[in-house]
Amino acid sequence: MENLEKRKNKIISLSIGLVYLIFGFLKLFPGTSPAEELATNTIQVLTFGFLPSYFGFIALALFESFIGICLILNWQNKLIIYAAIAHITCTFTPLFLFPGQIFGENRFIITLLSQYIFKNIIILGALFTLKIDLESSKKKSMKRKLLSLNLFSEKMGI
Repeated sequence: MENLEKRKNKIISLSIGLVYLIFGFLKLFPGTSPAEELATNTIQVLTFGFLPSYFGFIALALFESFIGICLILNWQNKLIIYAAIAHITCTFTPLFLFPGQIFGENRFIITLLSQYIFKNIIILGALFTLKIDLESSKKKSMKRKLLSLNLFSEKMGI
């Protein structure tokens, strides 16, 4: 069963990583990301205008690309997973900051931008799955180490 869990996590990590890398890479080329204006406006509001918009957008592109590469290479350390969870959580802020841009004039219309944001619910759930599995495997590893330490000390008569 552990082998199945590892394969599942690799598939999840690879697919999230590809999404991150593709969307991050697109942001490196002006005018190619469908969320460029929204992301730039959101960064401006969240940083209170202290971060120049171009710099903030490029930093976001590099950050997303870095997370994507780490996940593709299956570097699922706690820092990468928490950074991805924090990032994905921030992608929901335009729902509150710019509802007119996200939902259009009629608050019940789902626009392309809102779909772009709502798809992140799936990514967030998958990231939490990776987080839970990472914590679980670390606990199992710690238990194995403690058990082997106990067996060693019993053999040594300690």
